Amino acid sequence: MNVEDDAKFMAEAIEIAEKARLRSSPNPWVGVAVVANGQVVGKGFTGPFTPVKETKKLRNVSQLEEEFESRTGSHAEITALTEAGELANGATLYTTLEPCSHHGRTGPCTDVIIQSGVKRVVVAIIDPDKRVSGSGVEALRSAGIVVDVGQNSVDVNQQLAPYLHHRRTGRPYVILKLAATLDGRIAAPDGSSNWITGEKARSDVHRLRAESDAICVGAGTVRSDDPRLTVRSVDGDNPRRIVIGEIPEGSQVEPAESWIGPLRDLTQKLGDEGVLQLLVEGGADLAGQLHREGLIDRYVIYISPSIMGGDDGKPLLSGAGIANMKSIKRGKFANVIQLGEDVRLDLVL
Repeated sequence: MNVEDDAKFMAEAIEIAEKARLRSSPNPWVGVAVVANGQVVGKGFTGPFTPVKETKKLRNVSQLEEEFESRTGSHAEITALTEAGELANGATLYTTLEPCSHHGRTGPCTDVIIQSGVKRVVVAIIDPDKRVSGSGVEALRSAGIVVDVGQNSVDVNQQLAPYLHHRRTGRPYVILKLAATLDGRIAAPDGSSNWITGEKARSDVHRLRAESDAICVGAGTVRSDDPRLTVRSVDGDNPRRIVIGEIPEGSQVEPAESWIGPLRDLTQKLGDEGVLQLLVEGGADLAGQLHREGLIDRYVIYISPSIMGGDDGKPLLSGAGIANMKSIKRGKFANVIQLGEDVRLDLVL
């Protein structure tokens, strides 16, 4: 295989991984392609995670990992190698994440790879999970398999950002979503905001909800907008719903959890419970507080081609801002997408 072939087949593995995105969390959404004689002979992605009706109160991280493992679907490597069958002998396996080398419900994927006769494994990124973290690559190399690491790593780091962030920090990847006019207003002076953006942008928000394990809003937003916060425009599960403050009686957001306390404590609690991605949908007061506390990992702003034309509308972030330009927070646009007449801007600081 040459560099162009490696890039092409890893790109296919990344595309395969997307099929697991809405079903595998809190496990990583991994894609695998087995290639023999220049052809893909086996494909696999992480099987669905079996949910439970109630979140268990687990005593420690090890117990949490054991609980996750017991409800894990088939691993991508095993599915791909099963499909490839005897054609895996002498083939190259492309995987978006380092194969596991520890014993769980399915056993180490490295053992299955070694037994299959695969001669080369191309890994996009090393798994930061402490149970793997390089040991998978080491096991394969010790068995005489050629292992190359780093192919298409930038794309996979972006694809698996919530999982990687959780494994490295123990906290969920927090996405702040806001819809605004071109002059930066998320609601009119009377509080109305339906609808700033068009149908395609709103459908994209539902995809974000489906990708998230939990969703959070302030009690003020519940009182003014009475949102359901459910997934309706895509085929995905509803996230856990969390309201900061008291939940008004009869709200459509129910069933939901009320949180009163420091926001940093909330993110730690959710991380301990296996929440990889937390979506925050408002409003400006909650958004401003999270921003000032440095708890936002990605800002997703939908900008519509509209202008309110004044300073009395609701801004993106409420509360005190910086005192001078020296204190401004600068990041980079990780993504810019046209959605109908609207534009989605993804900012990471």
